[in-house]
Amino acid sequence: MNFSGLRMALLGFVLALPVFPALAADCGSGPGGFSAWLTRFKKAAAAQGISQRAIDSALGGVGYSSKVISLDRNQHSFKLSFSKFYARRVSNSMINQGRRWIASNPSLVARMEKEFGVPAPVVVSIWGLETNYGANSGNMPIFPSLATLAYDCRRSDFFRDHLLNALRIVDKGDMRPSQMRGAWAGEIGQTQFMATSYYKYAVDFDGNGRRDLINSDADVLASTANYLKGYGWQRGGSWKPGSHNWQVLHEWNKAEVYVKTIAVMAEKMASGKAVGGGSQNWNASSGAPSLDL
Repeated sequence: MNFSGLRMALLGFVLALPVFPALAADCGSGPGGFSAWLTRFKKAAAAQGISQRAIDSALGGVGYSSKVISLDRNQHSFKLSFSKFYARRVSNSMINQGRRWIASNPSLVARMEKEFGVPAPVVVSIWGLETNYGANSGNMPIFPSLATLAYDCRRSDFFRDHLLNALRIVDKGDMRPSQMRGAWAGEIGQTQFMATSYYKYAVDFDGNGRRDLINSDADVLASTANYLKGYGWQRGGSWKPGSHNWQVLHEWNKAEVYVKTIAVMAEKMASGKAVGGGSQNWNASSGAPSLDL
């Protein structure tokens, strides 16, 4: 093949390649390239239709966070047995607190269950397990965390989407950037939504015109129910191991011990019996809470 023919063949090959967004391969390691990357990201966000007002208010002054990178590199997977995980994360008082909240909010509970089809004990169990009913939602600013992780090459595509959707939350008027504080990886609110899930599934259930997953219990719980509904929760169905709804719970958290813990908590709350005196309803043969839901 002559040079002209080779050039045409190469051009045809390039044109046949899939076209990726401008930032698809744009990432870095360490703080050195972060500022230039952020400038490029802001332009890309504007090209996505996000207002300059939202971009400037959320990303103005945002810097690279070495703390976030350190936390990202030192994650620990769920390696505890179910019984140890449950004992470490759940207490009788947590179960009783959730049951009391359900009993004290009958109108909200009925409206939520009617609209989304997810039983309140399941949603409230997630709320308790994630943040102890909002007591431990995290206080790190979301935008430095997401921007750092979107720039970092380890999972840049994943976090870039979340950063864009965090900007859309601001653009929509749901929250101001200063209000958006949470866990180190950008989880927001009392049930720890990532920004993309927040943007897609959050609902304004208290009727104040904003979807607030930090300060509004109604919005928090209804949005969590809407998330499960969005992943196919079957109204009136069981959440026993092996059921369809059991698999839906894995869309909330992939770890088996986490799903089992949600299921057991929900069983206890749904039983209508207060838990006390240190009793955890242990299965005598396994040392773990009963899963005969």
